[in-house]
Amino acid sequence: MSDAMDKVMGRFKEITGKITGHERLEAEGRTDQAKAKIREKAKSVRHRAEGVMDSLKRDRS
Repeated sequence: MSDAMDKVMGRFKEITGKITGHERLEAEGRTDQAKAKIREKAKSVRHRAEGVMDSLKRDRS
């Protein structure tokens, strides 16, 4: 699943858990959202690092 979809599903779980009083489902939803955010940040860092590496390769040539 995409990170955006994971965040949406996590939010859905969290809200459903709050409405039904199901604490575990609510916590699972928050966890899913956090994992999706971490994956997004990791991808961003990786893309930036690739850009820096490309820049350094061009400078050496």
